[in-house]
Amino acid sequence: MGAVERNGYRFEPEYSVIEQNGAIHVYNQGEFIEEIKFDFTGKFPEMDQIEQLIADYCEQRGIE
Repeated sequence: MGAVERNGYRFEPEYSVIEQNGAIHVYNQGEFIEEIKFDFTGKFPEMDQIEQLIADYCEQRGIE
């Protein structure tokens, strides 16, 4: 699962199968901004789940 870029922001997901959780690290212009934490079930998080978390984050902060 690679990084997603939107309007100068970079979203880098990482996850732990053993702990069944993950985080998306948010960067703007290369500077770390914050971490979006999430939980999942199965062998890995679904890309749709990651994309929705990013879309929600961007919508809440007015990032297009």
